[in-house]
Amino acid sequence: MTDTTTGQDEPAADADVRVDVLIIGAGLSGVGAAHHIQTAFPRRSYRVLEARDSIGGTWDLFRYPGVRSDSDMHTLGYRFRPWTQAKAIADGPSILAYIRATATEAGIDRHIRFGHRAVRADWSSDDAHWTVEARHDGRTVRLTARFLYVCTGYYDYDAGHEPHFPDAERFTGTVVHPQRWPADLDHSGKRVVVIGSGATAVTLVPALAERAAHVTMVQRSPTYVLAAPARDPLAHRLRRLLGARRAYTVTRWKNIAVGTVIYRLSRRRPTMVTSWIRKAAIRQLPPGYDVDTHFKPRYRPWDQRLCLAPDGDLFTSIRHGRASVVTDQVSAFTRTGLRLSSGAELDADIVVTATGLRLLAFGGLRLCVDGADVELPRTMAYKGLMLSGVPNFAFTIGYTNASWTLKADLVGEFVVRLLRRLDAHGYDQCVPVADDPTVTERPLLDFDAGYVLRSVDAFPRAGSRAPWRLGMNYAHDLLTLRHGRVDDGVLRFSRRPAAPGAAGTSDHPTERTATP
Repeated sequence: MTDTTTGQDEPAADADVRVDVLIIGAGLSGVGAAHHIQTAFPRRSYRVLEARDSIGGTWDLFRYPGVRSDSDMHTLGYRFRPWTQAKAIADGPSILAYIRATATEAGIDRHIRFGHRAVRADWSSDDAHWTVEARHDGRTVRLTARFLYVCTGYYDYDAGHEPHFPDAERFTGTVVHPQRWPADLDHSGKRVVVIGSGATAVTLVPALAERAAHVTMVQRSPTYVLAAPARDPLAHRLRRLLGARRAYTVTRWKNIAVGTVIYRLSRRRPTMVTSWIRKAAIRQLPPGYDVDTHFKPRYRPWDQRLCLAPDGDLFTSIRHGRASVVTDQVSAFTRTGLRLSSGAELDADIVVTATGLRLLAFGGLRLCVDGADVELPRTMAYKGLMLSGVPNFAFTIGYTNASWTLKADLVGEFVVRLLRRLDAHGYDQCVPVADDPTVTERPLLDFDAGYVLRSVDAFPRAGSRAPWRLGMNYAHDLLTLRHGRVDDGVLRFSRRPAAPGAAGTSDHPTERTATP
């Protein structure tokens, strides 16, 4: 077979492919995972399977106007590759270019097999490897791997959440969901209604308002929206004083600290933080604006994710009359727009249903261990990155209260430490074992966002205490995942049973390295 460490001569789709590490997904997490693996183990074989035809994951999927990060790039960027552009809250194309440049510069792109949708993974304890089936060009491709590393995120890439709206077929205009934005949709001079109030809607409204006749955001209830500078002035000064890499590290830690303080204050002093956000909104909006109707949520800050408005762009659009907010419910579509529960009607040429996302665990990958299907809700997530009873398997789920990549980088580092321990002690497998009867189950994502509540029961469970809790504290995870013990008694290591007459050699080449 072709040596996957060189990336030369891609084998035929039906070739027998055997690698040490198989990564599923070539988005922000998958590219980062590949970087960690190949940096730590330059002689170890790995491959990345990507269902789509390009690198980028979420940042390649979403193409709606104004798509951007909802956190700063000094924390959303990789720890190992500084974000050097001026904008801290970056647009989607810039983030996509950053991910692709990371893959190209490190040669990761040569290890990616595009158009390969992983559908099933079977673990064999006798062979100590995974057999993964993927669909490619209508055929089934099989690969074997010593370790399976899933970096698919948790969104369903095939469709977003689209609730039923009565009489939608009567509408003579255009209805579009942000997840499937037509490249040729021209909204110039059009009346646009955006249904929704989450991060996507808050992003879309000011972007559309630049060319539309008017944009109306229809929301059932308000969301916390906080204006933030699109450019970090401290980062700019530090780059001149310290250089790009050192400035990136300092700015990254500054932003982690600020984000942590805001989150903790939101949980401990919610009334104070609510008042602070409300006063900030009043300063951004026109005099006399009904802030309490349109920008005062019923929930506490960080019960759902805070929405960022770079340089207050949403508030600017409202202040200049290019956009407006209506807090009401959609009763039905009409021929020319929408009828609301209050009886009011809104005329529209384009209706954008920014009504949320659908979740899908592991991209729909079906897991089996020694012939038995893995029922995800019956498993428990170990340190938020492995599953009880599932050997040699890791996954990435980022923070809901901070940048996704902060956790993704830590998961990559932990997987490297785990593989080194397997090598150093001659182990073939490791598996978390949930055998403590005093640990009670909790939802994996303890988050009140609608897209989470609709799907969380189909996901693995978390536990009531460590190491079964999905931590949302970067500083704690930093100590646990980067410096804590790998052999903690919950993660069990073993060797596979020796075949008759065998010398106990491994199927895959490995490196023998010191235990971290």
